[in-house]
Amino acid sequence: MRLYRREDYLKKIRGFYHDTDLIKVITGVRRCGKSCLMETIAKEIKESGIPESNIIYLKLDKRGLRSIKTTDQLDGLIEKSCKASGVKYLFIDEVQNVKGFEEVINGYREEEEYSIFITGSNSYLLSGELATKLTGRYLEFEMQTLSFKEYLGMKAFLGKPVGTDLTVEFDQYILDGGFPKALQYEGEYKEAYIKGVIQEIFNKDIKKRVTIRKKSMFETVQRYIINNFGATMSLTNILDDLCKNGCRIRRETLFRYIQILEDAKIICPCNRFDLKSRKSISGEQKYYLADLGFYYATNADKRINFGPVLENIVFNYARSKGYDVSVGRIGKLECDFIMSKNRFDYAYVQVSMTIMTSRETEEREYKPLESIKDNYPKYLLTRNDLIQHRNGILHFNIASFMNENKEF
Repeated sequence: MRLYRREDYLKKIRGFYHDTDLIKVITGVRRCGKSCLMETIAKEIKESGIPESNIIYLKLDKRGLRSIKTTDQLDGLIEKSCKASGVKYLFIDEVQNVKGFEEVINGYREEEEYSIFITGSNSYLLSGELATKLTGRYLEFEMQTLSFKEYLGMKAFLGKPVGTDLTVEFDQYILDGGFPKALQYEGEYKEAYIKGVIQEIFNKDIKKRVTIRKKSMFETVQRYIINNFGATMSLTNILDDLCKNGCRIRRETLFRYIQILEDAKIICPCNRFDLKSRKSISGEQKYYLADLGFYYATNADKRINFGPVLENIVFNYARSKGYDVSVGRIGKLECDFIMSKNRFDYAYVQVSMTIMTSRETEEREYKPLESIKDNYPKYLLTRNDLIQHRNGILHFNIASFMNENKEF
């Protein structure tokens, strides 16, 4: 089977291919491409000269392996699958199907003859059990859905035409979203596929893990968060808005529902940070979607509200590059994003559809960046403007910036 190579993620993991001490855990929203990435890794290891007999690949939701539910069954399956000498490469997809899998995986890690890779439901892998039972002997590699550059690459891979106008392709990317398999469909079939992903997340990643007594109320909260992505929220104003629309919900229940959506990777919080006090601001935050397809597949209105949409794309792009992202406040001004990496490398990013409509718009976008007095790089990202040069602020169009795979 031909596999589209997600090179940005492969580069992060390649240095650990042969490490027998650390378990490689691939996470990300359901259907973002985790299984295909793991298959690509297994293929690369085989292409490097490792005998096929030293590679064990177990897909636990595959017909014939779905009955593997206990630690003894998993242990026996691994033992039976490989009798080769030397380092073995163990790949387990949907590992959460086995209750207590952590003990089995850790046992093979301790033998120091297995390089182990696992993927699975996020609500299981990120529940804290992995960290507790594997005592820190793992590395997490979080995947996003397709970036704009990967979207173009996947289209070409599937034999679909790729236009020369990056802005046109970028606008289509917004509407299509980045689920790899969704690119195989058109129109209503694409929407049906993404709606199916949402339902699959509920059935496989949520319902099996937590008890939700009022599914309709949970879906109301989910719909509210999805429809208001990129807006500043607090539990209080969400409760007020839901109440106005006839949905009365306890604060504790709302908090729990939002946490469930985060665990399932449907949404990701972006906290606010005060640049003067250098402290996080509690109570208010924004939520961004794992993929814009969650919004456009569930809403009849396909018009693009470029403000939150562009922020969402930049947020996910930065996280795919390994940045921690927060919203910056400077007095009464707000900087869309503060990017940080390795605790010492910072960048400030302002995102706007355009700064060409008026002088006031231009000043509004530049002023927060010019108010920051340190020497870390500052970026202004717009959709399709003539590039400006002002006070050392780096101006790029988003489509070009992402297509060139730039770092902040």
